[in-house]
Amino acid sequence: MKPWLCLVFFTSAFLIWHAEAEFFTSIGQMTDLIYAEKDLVQSLKEYIRAEETKLSQIKSWAEKMDVLTSKSTSDPEGYLAHPVNAYKLVKRLNTDWLELENLVLQDTTNGFITNLTIQRQFFPTEEDETGAAKALMRLQDTYKLDPETLSRGNLPGTKYRSSLTVSDCFGMGKTAYNDGDYYHTVLWMEQALKQHDEGEDTTVSKVEILDYLSYAVFQFGDLHRAMELTRRLISLDSTHERAGSNLRYFEKLLEKEREKPSNKTVATTEPVVQSGAYERPLDYLPERDIYEALCRGEGVKMTPRRQKRLFCRYHDGNRNPHLLIAPFKEEDEWDSPHIVRYYDVMSDEEIEKIKQLAKPKLARATVRDPKTGVLTVASYRVSKSSWLEEDDDPVVAKVNQRMQQITGLTVKTAELLQVANYGMGGQYEPHFDFSRRPFDSTLKSEGNRLATFLNYMSDVEAGGATVFPDFGAAIWPKKGTAVFWYNLFRSGEGDYRTRHAACPVLVGCKWVSNKWFHERGNEFLRPCGRTEVD
Repeated sequence: MKPWLCLVFFTSAFLIWHAEAEFFTSIGQMTDLIYAEKDLVQSLKEYIRAEETKLSQIKSWAEKMDVLTSKSTSDPEGYLAHPVNAYKLVKRLNTDWLELENLVLQDTTNGFITNLTIQRQFFPTEEDETGAAKALMRLQDTYKLDPETLSRGNLPGTKYRSSLTVSDCFGMGKTAYNDGDYYHTVLWMEQALKQHDEGEDTTVSKVEILDYLSYAVFQFGDLHRAMELTRRLISLDSTHERAGSNLRYFEKLLEKEREKPSNKTVATTEPVVQSGAYERPLDYLPERDIYEALCRGEGVKMTPRRQKRLFCRYHDGNRNPHLLIAPFKEEDEWDSPHIVRYYDVMSDEEIEKIKQLAKPKLARATVRDPKTGVLTVASYRVSKSSWLEEDDDPVVAKVNQRMQQITGLTVKTAELLQVANYGMGGQYEPHFDFSRRPFDSTLKSEGNRLATFLNYMSDVEAGGATVFPDFGAAIWPKKGTAVFWYNLFRSGEGDYRTRHAACPVLVGCKWVSNKWFHERGNEFLRPCGRTEVD
């Protein structure tokens, strides 16, 4: 079998389950694209070798014929006087040149093109490229990174250096523009223009960049700068019809503004500026600033007084026989609500096995629509998850049993073990784990989500914290550890302080698994308190 066919069959079998995969939502699955691209490179090299062999043969033939024709044309009659030369001339023109024609027409692209065509159906889509661009913008906003920092790849904890070209920055700006996001359009078109002005080689013209940038600036009401950029565009391309029309339109608007009272003119023509740039628009999340500050490690309300109330101890699960000899190390992360971290909950071998089991089942994580109760994907949750049953592998049952021993709660009524892998800028914005919808069918049979046990299955080089905006806590991932908290008071009422979020992953690949314990079956393991908020 030809090498490229082997690559085709291997890659097809390997990637067949990735159809409609939304690669940008899972770094774990994006790693498979690395190997797919490697296969394509090998296939391309095979094609290049075949082309080089073909050209070498043609070149050799041309050189031989050049020597021969130089000799024959110097004395045609004398050359043909030799009967062998006459025969070989007839044979060459009738047979040999036909063979050369067949060699020249031989198509060596078939293998590579076939491989590329088959693999292309498993490539990331336009949705993936848009999602990846928005992920970079999300990281830019959350961690207050300017486009220059992202473009140069100056990120903490990175092993490899990578940078964005003018074309990349232009693509980022176009994605934002097509989404009606003029704030990021300006930032990225300015970065593209800056790198272009610095002399970077690119196929993107300044005219294209200025076209988008001038209109985006205009959307912020910065009429003077919009005109300045449009004039610069026209100086580069005087035949640009849209730019000419825009400039005339801007001039008319400016003329109207001058006719108005001066106080109104200033309000209309001067854009809202913050820190030397256009102000980032407000969005749907009321605690956005608090949430993002906590993600950066800012605003954490860990006072010295609170710190004194936090302790480390050995935890034996209320003298659980399985933990008496080997108790777990328990550390208080927060006092109220009480959040604890357990160490060495999962071994590296168990983590790898869980990831191996989960990876083929990963699907875009969903949220429940607050109005309809229907599960749907959402931009504020960027990850993929899968659910593992104890029958999948003994390690799942082992991990479930361990969580039961640590918490003292039963796993019989708990949800399956959920495994999640976060994608580019992967996040889950502030949310509650417990249900606040009375129509949820599981509430009557299983009760609400009583508690959350969250296993960190990877370290994260930068970002990826679990934060609680209501009381200002930030908990950072540590591989092999787990954090635990109760979502409900003993009365069964939801503890609204436990609204939490998974911060965007800046650098790294974040894997977690979690178990949600429900009320049913735990009535006597965690009995009611005397007040509503016990």
